[in-house]
Amino acid sequence: MLLIRSARTSDVPRIQKIAEPLVAERVLLGKEMVELYESIQEFVVAELDGEVVGFGALHVMWQDLAEVRTLAVDLGHKRQGLGAAMLSELLERARALGVHRVFCLTFEVDFFHRHGFEEISDMPVDAETYAEMVRSHDEGVAEFLDLARVKQNTLGNSRMLKYL
Repeated sequence: MLLIRSARTSDVPRIQKIAEPLVAERVLLGKEMVELYESIQEFVVAELDGEVVGFGALHVMWQDLAEVRTLAVDLGHKRQGLGAAMLSELLERARALGVHRVFCLTFEVDFFHRHGFEEISDMPVDAETYAEMVRSHDEGVAEFLDLARVKQNTLGNSRMLKYL
């Protein structure tokens, strides 16, 4: 039975294990375990018959903007609707928080397009908001803002946005 639930600290080793091959392929950016523990409240997991087989995170970036981060499914469980189920939960959480736009930086353009995301090339925030966001120390915000210091991490990724 499939269960999409909030992640727990005890899920972090499994999250890291699922991420490892994707990090090796440069599909996902690697995160230190401490970073996973620090942001665990942003994560959901897909649990299938008691085993964590996928994870994803929603990170609020601004008043009306959040990012879907590190949505991933164990290689042995792909194409079973787990990613879609986790994305649906993350979008519901965004709505509950009052977020109206959700951003992602992804190689999985077709997947996100099927779920209502559109590729963007411009910056979807005004100059004043940009000036505030650029003060963030968060690497994901830097990727969103397309700052030069993270270019090596984002080459080949598509910037996508969904209006809720």
